Amino acid sequence: MTLHMLGNWIKGVFAPKKPFPPLAPDVAFVALGDIHGRADLLARALDSIQDIRIVCVGDYVDRGDESDKVLRMLQAHPDVICLSGNHEEMMLNFLDHPQKHGPRWLRYGGLQTLASFGVAGASEGTSGAGLDGIAENLRSAMGQDLIQWVRTRPKIWRSGNVAVVHAAADPNVPLDQQTTETLHWGHAEFEKRTRQDGFWVLHGHTIVDTGTVTKGRIAIDTGA
Repeated sequence: MTLHMLGNWIKGVFAPKKPFPPLAPDVAFVALGDIHGRADLLARALDSIQDIRIVCVGDYVDRGDESDKVLRMLQAHPDVICLSGNHEEMMLNFLDHPQKHGPRWLRYGGLQTLASFGVAGASEGTSGAGLDGIAENLRSAMGQDLIQWVRTRPKIWRSGNVAVVHAAADPNVPLDQQTTETLHWGHAEFEKRTRQDGFWVLHGHTIVDTGTVTKGRIAIDTGA
């Protein structure tokens, strides 16, 4: 390393850090973290939040006992922006390819979702043709209209310099070029590198004790 390069490196290390641009959405909104079958909490939120846009970050199903009610409640509120999460992805994958994706989904909360729709006979050990039958029963219980609603959920919503996603955004990639895997499951660099385009990323997926705001990232999944 030359003296010139060394000097530039030292300047970079000790240069004052620029503050991240302030939040500047085009419209005021309220974001709701992962719901996971808690219809009681969702109903309370919808009743208490009036005259302002609501954006949900996904993960409406699994773990909680009322995934059916959560999905139907949200479907009945077209004014609410509902993004998709990794648990909706797992459920749809199960419906499309039961034997391939069923075991994983059942381990991560799918059993509770099945129970909420009145689909019996499943366990974490269910395999083979048993999964095909359970998927068919879930399709019948949900109905094609609700399944299609889940399929068509957007993966990102933006307002001003704020982007709402389920899990994360790759800080090295423009927001309109993010992959579904990153948006639904996260990215290794998300919490290590600060975005350079001035966009705040508001997300759920990773449980925190309370909402956190750190260098352009806002985490709001407090475990339903």
